[in-house]
Amino acid sequence: MTVQRFKSTITKSGSRTIIPVPFDPDEVWGAKAQHYITGSVNGCRIRGKLESDGSEYFFSIGPAWRRDNGLEAGTKVSVELQPEGPQSANLSADITAALDAAPEAQAYFDSLASFYRNNFIRWIESAKRPETRKARIDRMVEALKNRQRSI
Repeated sequence: MTVQRFKSTITKSGSRTIIPVPFDPDEVWGAKAQHYITGSVNGCRIRGKLESDGSEYFFSIGPAWRRDNGLEAGTKVSVELQPEGPQSANLSADITAALDAAPEAQAYFDSLASFYRNNFIRWIESAKRPETRKARIDRMVEALKNRQRSI
């Protein structure tokens, strides 16, 4: 997944403080129900979720984060963003093949927060025998088809 670098301005939107994102994450990173991101704003680490108001994408930054990093509304910032956690395109060949064969499972996997994706992958990777690994991949796909976040 490609890192997106851009300049933006921290703005107020009602009671929230946001950073507008000048690209469509579905076009850049693939369509997902949710885009969890990691990166930096003026070199300060950030994690969050992209949101949309229908006309643009943005992410919120809270008052404690702004205070700790000395950034307020109106400040021009340099931003680097990328998808957070394991992405289905970067997984082991056997996991990728199983998800490719079940598009609804892959779409749900991609929409999960990193915590849940990491748990599935750790569980599969901890298998010691190939037949156990295959069984776990199959169980993961079934769980994802049923919109379960864990086994």
